[in-house]
Amino acid sequence: MKTTANLITSIIIALWVVAIAIISVQNYTPVSLKFFNLQSIQISVGIILAFSAGIGMIGITVIQPLWSIGSSQQGNETLDDAEFFVDDEDF
Repeated sequence: MKTTANLITSIIIALWVVAIAIISVQNYTPVSLKFFNLQSIQISVGIILAFSAGIGMIGITVIQPLWSIGSSQQGNETLDDAEFFVDDEDF
């Protein structure tokens, strides 16, 4: 299962890299990003896509362990509830 997950992750990353390369070659027009009153310098779309994909991958890598902590805590609560509700007929 872990090998399949690694393969799928590698394929997705490879597709991102190929898509960024194709878009950056075909569309070299410089753009600038605006967020509220802030405006960035003019850079190509490919660089913006590369930075966005990198930040997204790093963000998911950081957040993923937090999801496993949350799911392990929820799993313990269901076990505690199952032990609390025990029929007297079983004894």
